[in-house]
Amino acid sequence: MSAALPTSAPRPLVSIVVPCRNEADHIRRLLDSILANEYPRERLEVLIIDGMSDDGTRDVIAAYADRHPVIQLLDNPKRTTPCALNLGIARARGAVIMRMDAHAYYPPNYVADLVDWLERTGAEYIGGAWVTLPGDTTPTARAIAAVLAHPFGIGDSHYRLGTNEVREVDSLPFGCFRRELFERLGLFDEELVRNQDEEFSFRVLRAGGRVLLVPGVVCFYYARRSLRQLGRMFYQYGLFKPLVALKLGRIMTLRQVVPAAFVLSVLLTIVAAPWIAAARTLTALILGTYVALNAACALVLGWRHGARVGLAAAGVFAVVHVCYGCGFLRGMLALLARARGRASDLSSTPLSR
Repeated sequence: MSAALPTSAPRPLVSIVVPCRNEADHIRRLLDSILANEYPRERLEVLIIDGMSDDGTRDVIAAYADRHPVIQLLDNPKRTTPCALNLGIARARGAVIMRMDAHAYYPPNYVADLVDWLERTGAEYIGGAWVTLPGDTTPTARAIAAVLAHPFGIGDSHYRLGTNEVREVDSLPFGCFRRELFERLGLFDEELVRNQDEEFSFRVLRAGGRVLLVPGVVCFYYARRSLRQLGRMFYQYGLFKPLVALKLGRIMTLRQVVPAAFVLSVLLTIVAAPWIAAARTLTALILGTYVALNAACALVLGWRHGARVGLAAAGVFAVVHVCYGCGFLRGMLALLARARGRASDLSSTPLSR
């Protein structure tokens, strides 16, 4: 139910900022959902910041902009998400800035309810939960969507699991912000191709603000459709986590280091196994425990979604954990190289699709 303000209350101008690159499969659905929102059209502007798409996305956006003056197409020659966000925020006129993702669509109540929650709570940064949808009809795609909404797959990421109450969280990916927050704390860190929202969330918390996940507001997000796409994405999530931790001066949550600890422990015990009997035992114990947990969770998903999805889920869990863990370890090595004066510019990493 919408937490509506009295009808006499003035509606703030809302600037929706959407980073975008090569989203031809999703951009129409996104734009149609924004145009169908219940928020007053005259109090809305939609800034699509495109990273020089070459798959027809730009033509679609331009056609919508011609028919709907509320939509504007902006260029992002650097082609990364934080650069797109910063370009959009710099051009935005609204007192409220709302980040959306081109890989998702939004129900009619989404904008109005987030603005209402922003006013009711007095928070600086709020957002709703994701409903993760399959990117395809294959068992693998359905398993990916299921795993990304399961605690064994993604830990305690509440925005992926949902909430029935207002909840203080450490990070939200699609935020609704008061404009003054950026004037006070600065924009997104452009070195962080991934995880820039996490670093910004911590700046808000460190400044005494609140990051709130609110109930009753969801968006529908399409997961990656293949194991290759999923693996690349989670590798990059892991890759940038150590850099975020360095910038923040701390690890935000335990879930960020568990996959890396798992991968590192397996690698170390395997290397030591030829010479140390205890290492062989430890390898079997670590892998056996992981396989048992993986199988149990895959069985649950198979019961809910069908046997083929359950079988695929076992592989999806492993891809998520191993790719993220390997990315995290690679990120640690990059930071060590940087500390020794060797070039290590993670900001040049191409965003995975």
